[in-house]
Amino acid sequence: MQGKKQYQEKLFNQFQLSDRVPKDNFYRRLKDALDLDYLYPLTKGYYGSSGQKSIDPVVFFKLCLVGYLENITSDRKLIPHCSMRLDILFFLGYDIDDELPWHSTISRTRQLFPEQVFEEVFTKVFELCISKGMVSGHTQAIDSAPVKANASMDSLELKVPEEELESYLRSVRQISKRDKEEPFRKSKENKAGKGQQTMSASKKELQDITNRNNKWAKEQDQRPGAGNKGARYTSNKTHYSPTDPDARISVKPGKARKLNYLSQLTVDTSNHVITDIKAYHADGKDNQQLADIVKRVQRRLWNSGLLWENCVADTGYSSGENYAFLEKSQIKSFIPPHSTYKGSPDGFTYKESQDHYVCPQGKVIPFKKVFYEKKNNTKKKEYRASKKVCIDCPIRTQCLGKSAREKKFTVTYYRAQYERNIARVNSPQGRYMKSKRQSTVEPVFGTLTQFMG
Repeated sequence: MQGKKQYQEKLFNQFQLSDRVPKDNFYRRLKDALDLDYLYPLTKGYYGSSGQKSIDPVVFFKLCLVGYLENITSDRKLIPHCSMRLDILFFLGYDIDDELPWHSTISRTRQLFPEQVFEEVFTKVFELCISKGMVSGHTQAIDSAPVKANASMDSLELKVPEEELESYLRSVRQISKRDKEEPFRKSKENKAGKGQQTMSASKKELQDITNRNNKWAKEQDQRPGAGNKGARYTSNKTHYSPTDPDARISVKPGKARKLNYLSQLTVDTSNHVITDIKAYHADGKDNQQLADIVKRVQRRLWNSGLLWENCVADTGYSSGENYAFLEKSQIKSFIPPHSTYKGSPDGFTYKESQDHYVCPQGKVIPFKKVFYEKKNNTKKKEYRASKKVCIDCPIRTQCLGKSAREKKFTVTYYRAQYERNIARVNSPQGRYMKSKRQSTVEPVFGTLTQFMG
């Protein structure tokens, strides 16, 4: 016989939340595995001794974790989502008639705790992964990705030089009408410090901006499309964000300029466990951050009794200083060099024992000095032959050109480290490491951005 369900709310219910959450439910299993009681003594110093009780720090971090797992980036949306899920309420330690914290309380608590508290939570969870055999430690893959800042390009303001603003900028580049007027979105509060608001770039650096801006007309406002609100050339040398001073303007080929951070991620290749993650300024390069990343990861692994042997990364992390630093740290690098790297001029042979080069005509080009190149402050070695060696050379014009009298060239100071790294990258192990990087850190980044908020 056909049934028909009639619903009528009961005045009294006998209900136990634990009976309604299955034993194999993810959040029930996570509740049993994750013990966050150490947070009480860790965060005690950030609360007063009187007044209303705030949100439980354990509940706060569990709510943050639920937000990541459920791909919810808004605290306002997170609370109603949790209130509708029995398993999440059980995970948080709330009953069905308990009122969850107000969404603004989560935001204020996030601002209350310093970075060290979040770092401690990360380390504790990482140690839990190690205790379950999920981390091997010997091979770590590193990658980066820009993370969009919660700030608008429309609120950018010009940095102020020591001399009068407009006359100074006119002396180094053309400025658009937008920069002369108020921003489209004037910020309510300028959070940037004095250093961020002040023009620190030299005239040469600003001239470089002018050179990159040559495609624009003399007056930017006359350029086709200049009526669009985004029609201006912006740079971290000349602009800053008053709403988010840590955000930096960055761009990828074929994409619009945005205010971003640069997220650096390190992943253990055995089970895709994240061993380190940190946000840097987006105007920096990957190879500038590698030493800081390595020190942090190596210390964390060492404290857990694990030894780091292999560092795998893409070409963006390549530099002679990084190769030397990794060798000093007793870590093998598997980082492809830039295509611009040349161990020696074409046709010249390097003799390592005598530290000199032999030209195609069999003449010796000896080492002269070590110096730092001014442009990028890179350490280099200079090799130069004497005039009498080159004066009767049959290929002198082809080798030296019309004006030079002797052969002179520079190579990186870290040539030996480059060559050892290249040998590892091109070895069978190096090809295996490349596939491990592509199958670990890149998918983890994709999961974080697409499914974990």
